[in-house]
Amino acid sequence: MTSRKRSGSGSSKRPKEKVVYIYELFFRGEDPTKDSLEFWNEFFLLQPNVEALEAEITKLTSEQFVIVKPNVNTLLTKSIAILETDHPKRLCNSLQTLCSLFYAIFKKSADPSFIFMNEIFGYEQMDNSMRQLMNNCNQILLGEATESTRFMCLKLLLVIVTGTDNVSQNVLLEYLTMHTLFDAFVHLLSDPSLRAQHGHDIVILLTILVNYRKHETTNPYVVQLSILADDMALNGYGQMISQSLIDFCRQYMQSLSNVQSSSWFSSLSNIVGNMFVSDEGCERVQQIKANNGLLLALYEAVHLNRNFITTLAHTQAESSAPPSPSNTLSLTQPLPDLASTPIIDMTQYPTNLLVAVFQYCSIVMQDNKNEFSVANLKLCFLILTCISEDQYANSMMHDINLTFKVMLHRVQMRHRKLHVDRVGKSQPLAATLLDLLVEFIVSHLMKKFPMELYLLCVGIIHRVLCYQKRCRVRLNYPWKELWSALIGLLRFLVNQEQTLVKKCNIFYLSLQVVNIFNLFITYGDTFLATTNSYDELYYELNREEKVFSEIHAMVLRYTTMIDCEYKDDVIRLLNALVNILAIVKHFQNKIKEWLAEQGLSTPTEEQILEVVRKNYDLTLKLQDSLDLYERYSEAPRHSGFFKAMVRDVVVDTRKHIYEYVKEAVSITPEQDVILSTNLSVPNT
Repeated sequence: MTSRKRSGSGSSKRPKEKVVYIYELFFRGEDPTKDSLEFWNEFFLLQPNVEALEAEITKLTSEQFVIVKPNVNTLLTKSIAILETDHPKRLCNSLQTLCSLFYAIFKKSADPSFIFMNEIFGYEQMDNSMRQLMNNCNQILLGEATESTRFMCLKLLLVIVTGTDNVSQNVLLEYLTMHTLFDAFVHLLSDPSLRAQHGHDIVILLTILVNYRKHETTNPYVVQLSILADDMALNGYGQMISQSLIDFCRQYMQSLSNVQSSSWFSSLSNIVGNMFVSDEGCERVQQIKANNGLLLALYEAVHLNRNFITTLAHTQAESSAPPSPSNTLSLTQPLPDLASTPIIDMTQYPTNLLVAVFQYCSIVMQDNKNEFSVANLKLCFLILTCISEDQYANSMMHDINLTFKVMLHRVQMRHRKLHVDRVGKSQPLAATLLDLLVEFIVSHLMKKFPMELYLLCVGIIHRVLCYQKRCRVRLNYPWKELWSALIGLLRFLVNQEQTLVKKCNIFYLSLQVVNIFNLFITYGDTFLATTNSYDELYYELNREEKVFSEIHAMVLRYTTMIDCEYKDDVIRLLNALVNILAIVKHFQNKIKEWLAEQGLSTPTEEQILEVVRKNYDLTLKLQDSLDLYERYSEAPRHSGFFKAMVRDVVVDTRKHIYEYVKEAVSITPEQDVILSTNLSVPNT
């Protein structure tokens, strides 16, 4: 069909696309189908113009929308019906049309209620249309469709699930739960080639669907994800997450490699400062936000599915079977001989999911001023909390036959030097986890104190130690670094008491830290690697006796205050200090006696340790429940956090997904003209 030239000034404007002209007829309330029995078959051979279609819907006034509503309904139902065709061109075009229609409808209504959707679909047709749509999508995902068709089908589903900021208010998701697509998602994740093409979309879809009214009703996606035992699907799920985190770590490492080696240490703080700024448009911040969806997917997997834990240490280079829990459950486990164990070097670019999480956390925690990074780090700590409660995960992380080199990034600070020899040391993953947590403790003692993050951090340490005590696992770890970090935290809380007590419950955090020391004091013989470790513990307690004395004095002051809102925790903290104060008093007296006998005033560390070794003759109070902790529960404590996190993921996904829809062109404009010649619609 040739296009008529416009009369007038001789302007050579490009003719209006036929499909755009049809849209205009539809949204003027006219019926362009009346003169052609084959209209819809031919219409779906036309390449959709999604921007024009969206514009036509969004510019309608309320009065106009009432008039053209039958046409909107017809376009929707015909687009759904044509999905049963096996013609790939029509399939892609109908899916792209549906993407634009749903996107525009959600955009048109600030609150797409059930009534609003019913009006568009028609009260009697909505259930049938949505059931048909879900069945057709299921057939496309499971069938022999082309990759472009699957691609567009998943984009349509993403447009639907991200239609409202609050995912639980999206009425269309009820149909995705009534007609679940979980088996189709598992099929795609299980196939390596299909996963490479569509894995990211599948994981994001599952994550959003799992969070649909998850605490209000039975969500089939929650149930099915929790019992999923398909190793291929679980590994595929994990690979999509690790790939994203590994890419982030790789980009960070490459940014560091641009710094001259001679000035690397002096420039590191400047690099971090430049990479992490509060401007939301900053590329690094956007990269952190972009990881929220997949981190949320990781959280849902470790929180819901115990089978997923086995994938955490799966690597591309792994040649042996996953570690057996029996490796670390022996009550007489020997100390690790790291020289004879296989080493998987993850120093540069990790290919292991758990290693990637550790390295990722060490990067994100360097930005302590940006709200997006803080939320991202909290999500990481909640993931690590779930992992640290799992028996198999702990057995794997403590397995002496599975050691890794992990590059944990440490922020440059004025009051410390970075220990180069501790960077990338080959060790079990539990030791790396403790290194990560110690790094957080020492690097976030600041005026804007992140209390919640510290509680999570200390809670993870406590869970790891409880596992070691329960299973008598003797991890070869430099415990002095952990003790020094925890004492430094207590010192900070005491020094900043007047400021912090007005904002948060420093007594509860202090109690958790003191109870970790009590765990070492009471049960250290079951998990400390050597007797020297006990000596070093008592040495550290005595060396820092001033900190514990100041805490005791602070607690005593608050016990006399009538209006103290934290009185219960104050009393618990006072009782928890009993053994530490007894140890300090006992050895301080012994040290003074020894110094008097020797005529010395300044003893060496080794001399103090010798006094400690010879004077363990003290009686301590047996304290109960040191190896117990409250099991993690998402609701109600963290429900608000996850609601906000899911909202951010939905909004960010919506922004990007529709760009893919608009760019998806499967046919050229020249072909568009040829294929549309049979449509009995006048050209313009």
